[in-house]
Amino acid sequence: MLKPNLDIQAVFMDRDGTIGGTGHFIHPRDFELYPNAQEAIALLKRNGIKIFAITNQYRISRGEATIQEFEERFSEYGFDQAYICPHEQECSCRKPKPGMLVEASQQHHLDLSRCIVIGDVGDTDMLAAHAVGAMKVLVRTGWGESSLTTYRNKWKETEPDYIAEDILDAVHWIIQAKLKN
Repeated sequence: MLKPNLDIQAVFMDRDGTIGGTGHFIHPRDFELYPNAQEAIALLKRNGIKIFAITNQYRISRGEATIQEFEERFSEYGFDQAYICPHEQECSCRKPKPGMLVEASQQHHLDLSRCIVIGDVGDTDMLAAHAVGAMKVLVRTGWGESSLTTYRNKWKETEPDYIAEDILDAVHWIIQAKLKN
């Protein structure tokens, strides 16, 4: 449940399995959004909510894609900015660490308790959001269903604020909650 009188400052979206793809790496040039993802992004923009991508993409460190290729693609989709962890080894930005969220909050003067993270993986997306007090929306697409069942033990210490069928359902929930406040 959204906190009462909450003015949502921004929504952070994971890429693989959340807005499109299969949950596995797909090069940005070959990546396809889910049919309703572009509508979800446009709906947030029409409601004046900033949209940021947060994604672990260790294949960048292997030379299989570049940060610029990811950033250009996210820009085409309508994201305000993309935060991309290119590291294969553990670091402060690789989810479930909250480094990308903290960086965005500093750059854009965000109160992360007034932001929402949407993702399909409980033990990365939801734990990163939990670490900074952001609201958490888990989508059932990608790894979402497995996160709720097979892998639930890996993130049992936290609960999503909402479980959405897909990215558009998640955004409708956010917009409805925003209009109530």
